Amino acid sequence: MTMLADRVVLLTGGLGSLGRAQAVTLARAGARVLVLDRPEIADGPKIVEALAGEAGGDIAFVGCDLNRLAEAEADVAALAQREGGIDILINNAALIINRPFEAFSLSEYEDQIRVNSSAAFALARACSPGMKAKAYGKIVNFCSITLNGRWDGYVPYVASKGAMLGLTKSLARELGPHGITVNAVSPGAVVSEAEERVFGERLKEYSDWIMGNQSLKRRIEPHHVADLVLFLVSPAADMISGQNVHIDGGW
Repeated sequence: MTMLADRVVLLTGGLGSLGRAQAVTLARAGARVLVLDRPEIADGPKIVEALAGEAGGDIAFVGCDLNRLAEAEADVAALAQREGGIDILINNAALIINRPFEAFSLSEYEDQIRVNSSAAFALARACSPGMKAKAYGKIVNFCSITLNGRWDGYVPYVASKGAMLGLTKSLARELGPHGITVNAVSPGAVVSEAEERVFGERLKEYSDWIMGNQSLKRRIEPHHVADLVLFLVSPAADMISGQNVHIDGGW
């Protein structure tokens, strides 16, 4: 499948469960996928090399710290120039912690706002000049089912995803005249390493709660989300913009 042939994708948080699935899916569709994640992850290049082998496609690692927004924006702007432009930007990176509201520090709140939503603003600024020059671009921002208000212990995370939704709607209006679409994806509870890390010994209790609330009685897997992202960045979605698409198993 070559629907994304000659397209360059920048995928943030690309070494996590959802990111890896997206990288493989997009590379199989013909894209050159630049997987951006923290530079201190020592085996990052090896993981990406394995993903490229699995996909039989072009996947490369980009070490970048989204906690340092000004540097990240400058680095991505330079990367876009070297690559001849970033055609597709997927803001997938996120921090998530589950604990009561009072137990979060201000710095922890600010960390999640910065990585989960402010980084998307910074990278859109870095990538949009090249998209405008081509009169083509696709931006996909990751929001969350937690915006439905039925989840406890995620105040900073939910706040950051609310900001991401607002960013999606407003960027879609501003960038639309330049041929750029901007959409959001709101996954439900996806089987992932992050889920295991956040819930630990409570994982079975959490999974049972999910099954009690979802209409579809099986868990969402990373490849389900990757397939939705592929659709949104494909020509089939050229007239879809400013939308927040839920993939949550039916709540």
